[in-house]
Amino acid sequence: MAKLSYQRTIIGYHGCDAKIADRVLAGTVQMKPSANAYDWLGEGIYFWEHGPRRAYEWAIDQARLSGRKIQQPAVLGAKINLGVCLDLLDTANTRLLGKGFVEFRQLMQRNGIAMPKNRNAAGSRRGDRVLRFLDCAVIDFTVKDFAATEPRYQTVRGVFVEGRPAFPGSKVALKSHIQIAVRDPACILDVFRPAAAEYQALE
Repeated sequence: MAKLSYQRTIIGYHGCDAKIADRVLAGTVQMKPSANAYDWLGEGIYFWEHGPRRAYEWAIDQARLSGRKIQQPAVLGAKINLGVCLDLLDTANTRLLGKGFVEFRQLMQRNGIAMPKNRNAAGSRRGDRVLRFLDCAVIDFTVKDFAATEPRYQTVRGVFVEGRPAFPGSKVALKSHIQIAVRDPACILDVFRPAAAEYQALE
């Protein structure tokens, strides 16, 4: 399947600690990719597409957990060129991911390794399975190995239905969002500090 180059710029928002936000804006540090085995879209620098409040909410949740690096929740905005994008809102790409899964499963079987599974976080009863070990492994495999021909994928984009229903009987979930994982930092064209009024209404 031919890879599409999305010559499209979107605005993304990244939840982080206030000190990190200051350093990124000052140019003294670079944004670091996340490489957790349970990341939803595989390895990359994560952004909520047009979602400053969701980014801030995530940073608040992280700050409440013991041992986390976020002390003072903050939000960074970024202009992002999607570039060569594995866009999981495109059925051609979700079918590609299915083929990647088959190849990944065969590889694991040949090596006698158990397949990873998506799991709920400890104490969670919602069934969101927020620890996406399987999804992460299949996406990383598809991007790095199964579909690794040039040009390389620079970003991965996906939509997620998350959280409780917005109202009784609804299929609209409170935390649904579009997320971007930037694998190539060159796709981040600019960073900025969004106005607090865009996201602090949560408090």
